Amino acid sequence: MTQPAPAAEAAAHKTAPADGGSPWRATLARADVRTLSLLGVLAALILIGGVTQPDSFLDTDNLQLILTQASVIGVVTVGMTFVIISGGIDLSVGAIVALASVWATTVATQEYGFAGILFTAVVVGMGCGLVNGLLIAYGGMVPFIATLAMLASGRGLALQITDGKTQMVTVDGVLRLGERDSYVLGIPPLVLVFAAVTVVGWLLLNRTTFGRRSVAVGGNAEAARLAGIDVRRQRLYLYLLSGLCCGIAAFLLIVLAGSGQNTNGNLYELDAIAAAIIGGTLLSGGRGTIVGSVLGVLIFTTITNIFALNNLETATQQIAKGAIIVAAVLVQRRTANNH
Repeated sequence: MTQPAPAAEAAAHKTAPADGGSPWRATLARADVRTLSLLGVLAALILIGGVTQPDSFLDTDNLQLILTQASVIGVVTVGMTFVIISGGIDLSVGAIVALASVWATTVATQEYGFAGILFTAVVVGMGCGLVNGLLIAYGGMVPFIATLAMLASGRGLALQITDGKTQMVTVDGVLRLGERDSYVLGIPPLVLVFAAVTVVGWLLLNRTTFGRRSVAVGGNAEAARLAGIDVRRQRLYLYLLSGLCCGIAAFLLIVLAGSGQNTNGNLYELDAIAAAIIGGTLLSGGRGTIVGSVLGVLIFTTITNIFALNNLETATQQIAKGAIIVAAVLVQRRTANNH
């Protein structure tokens, strides 16, 4: 009789429920606690904003602004969540957004109109993701090093393309998406795109074999390999997905700013990682939620908005964000110990 491989056997014992119930019961309980905690933080921030700036914060235009600003980094965070769940990291997302945005707004690209700008942004994003994936999955490079190299080269290439100048968009179809006339039932188009990406990301993670394989690779790559999962190919797909999200985010940023700049996406990698972490995604991999990551994005965007309305310093804002990250991690650890 063939004996089970040690890694696979260990993984089986790890995922087997102690009480014979569903193996997802404890995970769902932890997810509920995290989600409720994040909703509580968001509700508290909304209360603070409403009390400190009742006329400005709760104004419809300001709420639309918060959601619009959250859309760009939110799309990036969805892709980042998948990468972190698999046990990886992507430090190049901000640089990819910058490179995709400037490449898509060159004079030559804009000659092809709306479709040309969108196509270029997405292709550049996926191209960078492909390079990251090949270096990490098949080149054996550590994700931190490979994506750090992409960060440096992406920023450098974006600067070379623009020569340090802002590239203004002249395509009416793109500019029109940022105008109020394009809102659907009072919802900006960028928010609708963010919502669509979130829904697709949730379905992909929770309702497909792709999502299950991503979690398996992050939880125990060797056990996943022994179970028949092509770990290298899965990691390649995950970085392609991250690049796709960066390309979409670049297009949204072009619509929002009406231009392409080599400084676009500055520190997006830190914001996306922080949002995913406070949303319950483990940096070590194997666990994460799209809903939690989206709530993390909304929390950070709301904090930024409240501080801006109250004319508070950026340094204080960063301290507040850091405190929230620490508190979220402590809540995660306490929840994990209780289950």
